[in-house]
Amino acid sequence: MKRQRSVGRSLALLAVLGLGGSLATAPAPAAAEEPRPPQVEWGQCPDDVAAEAAPTELQCATVPVPLDYADPEGEQIDLTISRLAAADPEKRRGVLMLNPGGPGGSGLALSALLVAQGLPSSVTDRYDLIGMDTRGIGHSSPVGCGFTADSPYYANIPPYAVDDAAVTAQAKLSEQVAEQCASNDPDGRLRHLTTANTARDLDRIRAALGEEKTSYLGYSYGTALGAAYASMFPERADRIVLDSNIGDTHLDRDGMRRYALGMEQTFPDFAKWAARRHDSYGLGRTPAEVRRSYFAIAAKLDETPVAGLDGGMFRLLTFGYLFKETRYATLAQTWQTVREGDASAVRRLTAGRDGAADGAEPSPADNSLTVFLAVTCNDVEWPEDVDTYRRGVAEDRGRYPLYGAAAANITPCAFWSHAPAEPPVKIDPEGPRNVLLLQNRRDVPTPHRGGELLREKFGDRARLVSVDDSGHGVYVLGKNSCALNTTTRYLVEGEMPAKDRSCPAD
Repeated sequence: MKRQRSVGRSLALLAVLGLGGSLATAPAPAAAEEPRPPQVEWGQCPDDVAAEAAPTELQCATVPVPLDYADPEGEQIDLTISRLAAADPEKRRGVLMLNPGGPGGSGLALSALLVAQGLPSSVTDRYDLIGMDTRGIGHSSPVGCGFTADSPYYANIPPYAVDDAAVTAQAKLSEQVAEQCASNDPDGRLRHLTTANTARDLDRIRAALGEEKTSYLGYSYGTALGAAYASMFPERADRIVLDSNIGDTHLDRDGMRRYALGMEQTFPDFAKWAARRHDSYGLGRTPAEVRRSYFAIAAKLDETPVAGLDGGMFRLLTFGYLFKETRYATLAQTWQTVREGDASAVRRLTAGRDGAADGAEPSPADNSLTVFLAVTCNDVEWPEDVDTYRRGVAEDRGRYPLYGAAAANITPCAFWSHAPAEPPVKIDPEGPRNVLLLQNRRDVPTPHRGGELLREKFGDRARLVSVDDSGHGVYVLGKNSCALNTTTRYLVEGEMPAKDRSCPAD
């Protein structure tokens, strides 16, 4: 089991997408505050952040925010933020806040990653790029449920349920996980991790920076956070770019089930790629044959795991490697090795991918998984009846046979100890036309439907750029010139497309 968990842990976290307490009386700030003098003292970043950002040099600082916005003068927590200052002070127009997704992803070094990937200098000339660890993550008052390296809970997506009994077994584990998180949260901090509170944090950071408005670029779950901010603080939101949208301001059961839709829509790209390379990998001469190979390998591993790799983990591994075409070769190699049944080769191929500790040592994924659970479970009510999930698994196993029986399976949110403290943030279609939505037509965790849903909810405030491409992430992280140019023009010149746009493949 340890090997099985180690193989998939880092890949599982790639799929962290998604998205409380006593906030029922917490007012969402409405009236715009006058910009205040900067209250941030910039200094060196933590060593791990500096190493991740190298060779780009960042500055870091902390900003205090209320733990509980219903008690704004009560306990404060420190958020760590980073800055890559605008390269040309004469062209500077403000700040661009960044979020990499999650919830549970650290964003302190995201500006350096984007620069390394080719973020245009016209953007870095004009904006201070502001990264951050949002509340509960990394260097921002981190939380943990106490997950260990040998914990049976190691992924933010439930395991593939091969039958009804697997759903029942997962329900027992999910209940244990919810109880474990509650027992490791004696101060009740977890219930204050919500998308709404994080959006309020963004506005506190804006004020601390002395800015009247802030622009924003968010990926994956970062689109939910950005949509919440643009809805809660429309008068303070400048240029908003939401890339690879989950479809709302929170991840709910329907949103998680769309992972299966995304895999069905994206898998054919890999199948075509592998079919053209049949002589090298032997996975099938046609896309249909490659698809049959997937089901055959998964079914064989369901019966007889190889080196701890079972059918559920194989499906999860495939899901993770479909995020980018650059991973297709490794995925094909993995399929080839697993199908041959060489246990030692499988161990070599999967060894050390996440550097996980052994046994009862703290899991490197503890913080990320905890924040994912807290925000996802606190944002919205999840069904509590196990039969609801059992029916969903049966439906989606038929509708989406590649991965439906995983994405529809039961999660710890069904047993979470805190009910949502307030309704999820509602998208506000009233406000400036300043929300640019980017969406690949084929994307595993955030299928194109997510962009369509957010476009419908924002109405005329938004424009949707649909890209004929495959993978997770469009702006800078993708390869489409049309989407790159459209987004850069918006960030630099403020030129929003007059209507929704379709970008052809390069």
